[in-house]
Amino acid sequence: MAPPVPLLAVRGSDGTSLLGGPPSCGQHVAFQRDSRPSRCVTFSRDGSLFGWCNGHCVSVVKSSDGSLVSTFDLPKTTLLEFSPLSSVLATWQPYTKTQEGPQGEANLQLWELPSGRLIKALYQKKVDAWCPSWSDDETVAARSVNNELHFFENNDFNCIANKLHMQKVSDFALSPGGQPSKVAVYVPGSKGAPSFVRLYQYPVLGGPTAALANKSFFKADKVIMQWNKKASAVLVVASTEVDKSGASYYGEQTLHYLAVNGETAVIQLPKKGPIYDVAWSPNSAEFCVVYGFMPAKATVFNLKCDPVFDFGTGPRNASYYSPQGHILILAGFGNLRGQMEVWDMKKYKQVSKPQAPDATHFSWCPDGEHIVTATCSPRLRVSNGYKIWHYTGSVLHRWDVGEGAELWEVQWQSFPDGVFPERTIKYQATPSELGSTQAPPTQAYRPPALRHLPATPSAKLHEEEPPQNMRPGALGDKNLSKTALKNQRKREAKKLAKQEAKPEPEPVADPTPASNSQSTTTCGDPETDKKIKNVKKKLKAIEELKEQQAAGKVLQKNQMEKVQKEEQLLKELEELQLEH
Repeated sequence: MAPPVPLLAVRGSDGTSLLGGPPSCGQHVAFQRDSRPSRCVTFSRDGSLFGWCNGHCVSVVKSSDGSLVSTFDLPKTTLLEFSPLSSVLATWQPYTKTQEGPQGEANLQLWELPSGRLIKALYQKKVDAWCPSWSDDETVAARSVNNELHFFENNDFNCIANKLHMQKVSDFALSPGGQPSKVAVYVPGSKGAPSFVRLYQYPVLGGPTAALANKSFFKADKVIMQWNKKASAVLVVASTEVDKSGASYYGEQTLHYLAVNGETAVIQLPKKGPIYDVAWSPNSAEFCVVYGFMPAKATVFNLKCDPVFDFGTGPRNASYYSPQGHILILAGFGNLRGQMEVWDMKKYKQVSKPQAPDATHFSWCPDGEHIVTATCSPRLRVSNGYKIWHYTGSVLHRWDVGEGAELWEVQWQSFPDGVFPERTIKYQATPSELGSTQAPPTQAYRPPALRHLPATPSAKLHEEEPPQNMRPGALGDKNLSKTALKNQRKREAKKLAKQEAKPEPEPVADPTPASNSQSTTTCGDPETDKKIKNVKKKLKAIEELKEQQAAGKVLQKNQMEKVQKEEQLLKELEELQLEH
């Protein structure tokens, strides 16, 4: 049976529509395009449902045939989210107060699907972490309330099943997958005490030995916590708003690793600078970090936090694994030119290097073959539109908005794991009428007057570092296994250490007599030796100035005065040496 074709939701000032994915990229015939501007769109976790709010109501339809499942009279809704099994729809609207109701209305509402029954209405003033977090089987849900964590079971939000009693829980992340559920919590430091992240396994949340792992650190105003897919480890990016050393505009970041078996580590990054992006591989066995002052480095680490492969440096600030994990794209968006590097993660070989200038959005298609890049408002209000690519660099479909219109969001339909199997990676560009946009080789700027002359090597502001397998001497290591390569590097380091430990042979004395200006003989009187040394120093400086004058350099007035004192200094040196 052929795998399904993923849909692409497009939201803009012209309304909301669903497109069929590559190769057709046409309008989804079963979905009636909504011409009213939408505030938000979302797919359910398995992609079977599609929901949106058009400023009049919230609608939920089946993605396959467009048939209506539920509709809700919620015109102010700005955020939507389905629970993992699509049994609950969470809606959020901005919290407001009125004279009639000074306490405001409950702005977070949980609805049962497909019946449309209201399960619970809650207060959620902040938009950050507005939606409850569910385990994949929906047996456990958690939300942060007044610096506490409240846990609910089996979608019963009228009864708090458990609480995590800890001072000032600022953020949390519930693990993916089934039971047992694990939760990572972050507590910021105060009064000189460090911040810390702890891992717990639900429902064991209390007691001194309840934590599976604990990592404390300073220099953290906020954190980003990412579980891997198998829920065996968490990566924590701790950052400060301001870098007190003044080295970085982006503040200061550190990367920490916590495993459920209790292991913790600080990831040592060889290049100083901000951490732009961290991404887990879908296989949960490795992760990629993009870091360092531009041009940024990108490195893949294993679960022991050892570097596996170094991609060198380049204009990049983001990394994206394909859903199957066999391809990695390193990209530079935002204030960079939109260059993308597509890598085969089994061979560590570059597949293509397309360029998507002015892109504000990037996402992989669930099939692991295609990607979408888009220029959206309000990030950029000009040149709005999107492109659907094949990972080999070919543009398969392009759409630009009409004059006066804006594109706000594009989103792929979700699918469960295993629907799209991993395919063999191609290195030949897929044929396309729109062609490809391979990034042209960068060249140094040359003034018009020099462009007719042959090019000469010029000094670069930043020396670019090639990928690990393209550096000098790397070809001989290409066919070695990881263990053999590691042993070989150990032997080379040991050999180098022995060579450095050998005593250097004493230099043979020069039989030629030294001149007066280079003589190191002493007179025995420390005061006279000091005077002789100062005079020789001045004579040496005069010699250098005379060489510069002979080379054509025009000396300044004070330099000419120094040169004129040469005879006086020679006479003074002679007298000092004759005295003793």
